[in-house]
Amino acid sequence: MTERPVSPLLEFDHDREAFISPSALITPRDDVPRACVLTWFRDAADRAVEETHGRRIMQLRWEDGPRPVYEINHEGRQVTLAPMPVGAAPAASMLEELIALGCRSFIACGGAGALRPDLTLGHLVLVTSALRDEGASHHYLPPARTLDSDPVAVDVLRATLTDLSLPFAEGRAWTTDGIYRETPGRIAARVEEGCLTVDMEASAVAAVARFRGVPLAQVLYGGDDLTGEVWDERGWQDNHEVRDRLIRVAATAALRLEGATGQGR
Repeated sequence: MTERPVSPLLEFDHDREAFISPSALITPRDDVPRACVLTWFRDAADRAVEETHGRRIMQLRWEDGPRPVYEINHEGRQVTLAPMPVGAAPAASMLEELIALGCRSFIACGGAGALRPDLTLGHLVLVTSALRDEGASHHYLPPARTLDSDPVAVDVLRATLTDLSLPFAEGRAWTTDGIYRETPGRIAARVEEGCLTVDMEASAVAAVARFRGVPLAQVLYGGDDLTGEVWDERGWQDNHEVRDRLIRVAATAALRLEGATGQGR
């Protein structure tokens, strides 16, 4: 009998053909803008659609209910806006379906737990790498501890944040499936490795994007605080101003990324 790794997550299969592919379920659409914003702010997405007189392009069919995909108007152009499910595995699957639809240039925006005291509520973080403490990414890339972000997409997002005079830090995100297992010891270990934030999706969507050959960069904002003796929620989910602004920033960067990579129609 062949000896197997301790975890099935270490058994990476290099075969690019899966038994079920996104293209078997999703038909590409010509009316889907290639520049796409992924956001975990469902409330802000709804406001963006209303404020820009956007429209719902379609709803993806999921077992737990439909997943809407929107088109918004930004800077005189059309951008896909996709409210994302929480968690690495569902976010990876949603990104797969958006790529199958025809989206090609991605900027993701979300919130994350702060692992550094100077990351005050709303402070922006450009994700340059992610620590893969989740399962989904291991089905897309060989086992490794970390994953670097797409350098071209990061450069575009960095330039966008700079041009808009938005202060930001940049560095590594810790992506974990176990939000209720972020123990003091694990937090300290991640900080020692240089992680600035903790989230649930960054490494997974980065892995899918690399596997499918599409550019993707991510900007997070400092939400709850994990740097003290006790957890500080900081009311981060009510920070509507930051969330609304981040969608606009991400839309600008997604359009720039589309131009920089020649991913337009």
